[in-house]
Amino acid sequence: MTDNQNTNISEILKTRVLVLDGAMGTMIQQYDLDEAGYRGNQFPEHPVDVKGNNDLLCLTRPEIISKIHEEYLEAGADIIETNTFNANRISMADYEMVDLVYDINLEAAKLAKEAALRFSAQTPEKPRFVAGAIGPTNKTASMSPKVDDAGFRAVNYEELVEAYTEQIRGLLDGGVDLLLVETIFDTLNAKAALFAINTELASRDIRLPVMVSGTITDLSGRTLSGQTLEAFLYSVSHIDLLSVGFNCSLGAEQLRPFIEELSRKTPLFVSVYPNAGLPNQFGLYDETPEEMAGFMHALLLNNSVNIIGGCCGTTPDHIKALSKLAEKANARIPIPPNHNLKLSGLEPLLVFEGSNFINIGERTNVSGSRKFARLIREEKYDKALAIARQQVENGAQAIDINMDDAMLDAEKAMVNFLNRVMTEPEIAKVPVMIDSSRWEVIEAGLKCVQGKAIVNSISLKEGEEVFKHHAGLVRSYGAAVVVMAFDEQGQAANVERRIEICQRAYNILVNELNFPPEDIIFDPNILTVATGIEEHNNYVIDYLEAVTWIKKNLPYAKVSGGISNLSFSFRGNEVLRETMHAAFLYHAIKAGLDMGIVNAGN
Repeated sequence: MTDNQNTNISEILKTRVLVLDGAMGTMIQQYDLDEAGYRGNQFPEHPVDVKGNNDLLCLTRPEIISKIHEEYLEAGADIIETNTFNANRISMADYEMVDLVYDINLEAAKLAKEAALRFSAQTPEKPRFVAGAIGPTNKTASMSPKVDDAGFRAVNYEELVEAYTEQIRGLLDGGVDLLLVETIFDTLNAKAALFAINTELASRDIRLPVMVSGTITDLSGRTLSGQTLEAFLYSVSHIDLLSVGFNCSLGAEQLRPFIEELSRKTPLFVSVYPNAGLPNQFGLYDETPEEMAGFMHALLLNNSVNIIGGCCGTTPDHIKALSKLAEKANARIPIPPNHNLKLSGLEPLLVFEGSNFINIGERTNVSGSRKFARLIREEKYDKALAIARQQVENGAQAIDINMDDAMLDAEKAMVNFLNRVMTEPEIAKVPVMIDSSRWEVIEAGLKCVQGKAIVNSISLKEGEEVFKHHAGLVRSYGAAVVVMAFDEQGQAANVERRIEICQRAYNILVNELNFPPEDIIFDPNILTVATGIEEHNNYVIDYLEAVTWIKKNLPYAKVSGGISNLSFSFRGNEVLRETMHAAFLYHAIKAGLDMGIVNAGN
């Protein structure tokens, strides 16, 4: 891939704090445009009102947008955003202007780029950058707008990816220097945007810095869709980001503890561009530039941020005050990256070497629970959700969800159930393991979860090309992956074959695909013992030896397994089976087993 810009912004961020511009909407409001002012000469006969469609002004009143960019650049901004916060087909549908999306983004990028180039030419030592602004849309993929139908979604992942791709193409063609996915209230929407960015950049064979900025809705420290700060961070860190941060909703004073926490937990650059305080009773923002700068000064003194700017209510005067602070501030030095496995639901799950054994609840698997399978077939989702809730209450730190049943449309069942899980905070707080032998079911499930999930599983069974294709998609969707000890020759049963397959898979993932080794979880096959077949007698010993070898020879990889497989010979004798599982886990955990699919209640 080639780099799409001459000046490397990441190198500049190592030496100084950069300043992002302020609110576009606040500045547009000062022009007090009426309906005709928004329509311009181009759309006098448009059938619906367009007043308030600020992005349209890139086409109808470009001189206004250019002037605002210039004012922010004169105030000292290093990065200006395109006027494209709502320039996507989902939001533009409200104005019946879907067909204008590409043109708006193209012209918005050109306007911003022209202004940035003029100012860069005047101060070559202070290059200016254009960030393509990508807003959250006006719909959420993680929550249902219907109180009586938790499984309904007003927008789905595919629709979001399509909308974002169209917007991104216009921004790239217009010449933006970086892309900014901002004001994220639903992480699933953001993951769709990141998927679209990854795909479009790869198709053009270019690299471009990407910024991500979420929004915390209140002092609880969660996004609107319920994620904690750390869970959000884990969910969006699967692509090569320039920065992560927060904007909007709160003022600098209220955002400070969250930004300081984020700074302690991410190896990425950190951005913050808050509102000018909290809105007053009229929805206006009263915080003066001096007041805002005072609150931001504390973050700079603590070396907590790399990029500062303003959101709702901020003006060039606010940015000028922040620019003076940035000139004197020391650049934050990001923490070094680590190789811990980081998963998330609404809450984070950090799996590091030496951490306690991770219980993955098995009862939401139609193959392992007759009761759950019956409830799913009968579409009694409330009762099926109760089983998932019970697993979490009983100590499951993740839940395995499998819909592979001949009597089910597995893909439809997976989507229906996961959509409902996502609306139940008591369940959705833990990560999910999306479990299927069919790739299309796994992919459908990945499009439903805003957290960082686990895919169970992929293997070399169908050869290297299919394996690589699936692994690449797992990465793009933002998940960790279970790799089965299975190749073109079949399932590994002895220790030698287990080692051979796991080593080969690891080399492909890490060395060829640059897959993070900490996101690889091997399943070296817990096979059934006491079957009466002599060659099965050594299965446990071989498994334990393979686990030990993996932990010593495949750095940062984790090991998992389906514990109940061990005792299938004794189905019906639950007391004996549970005893076998307990004895096996005692030895397996000592050998290095990190996690397992178990009945959390037992």
